[in-house]
Amino acid sequence: MDLEIYDQTKDGITTAQHDLVAKVLEYAGKYIKLGEDTEMSVTFVNNDRIQQLNRKYRGVDSATDVISFAIEDDTDDDFPVIMDDELKAAIPENIGDIFVSIDKVAEQAKFLGHSDERELGFLVVHGFLHLNGYDHQTPADETEMFTLQRTILDDYGLTR
Repeated sequence: MDLEIYDQTKDGITTAQHDLVAKVLEYAGKYIKLGEDTEMSVTFVNNDRIQQLNRKYRGVDSATDVISFAIEDDTDDDFPVIMDDELKAAIPENIGDIFVSIDKVAEQAKFLGHSDERELGFLVVHGFLHLNGYDHQTPADETEMFTLQRTILDDYGLTR
């Protein structure tokens, strides 16, 4: 998986946070058998920026912890791009972007009584699963997604 990590925070993220995100998402990608030619991004922001995004795209005027923007391939495009199989195979599949509030990572880890690392891993895996079609709109979907999320984190070593 090709992962781009951007830091738009005021104070900057640590090397350990950067490396944790890269490693846990690589692990999660292998766990769900994501194609090697997949690409995505994670952008770290502060509460003020994620509040702006939440207001603009979700209509909720408050800071949140993580927002995922999945790229949908199944569209009714009036002008579809037509490629032969060789060209299509050469272009990585971009599944989308995740924005994480580094402020919320610290706040929620403290509130929940676990490490910042566990909270950061939880949020990026949660966003990653959304990019891959998982959701929690129904009780059955929630059980499936949260069980998978917990299994990935526990197997990786980020237990509560």
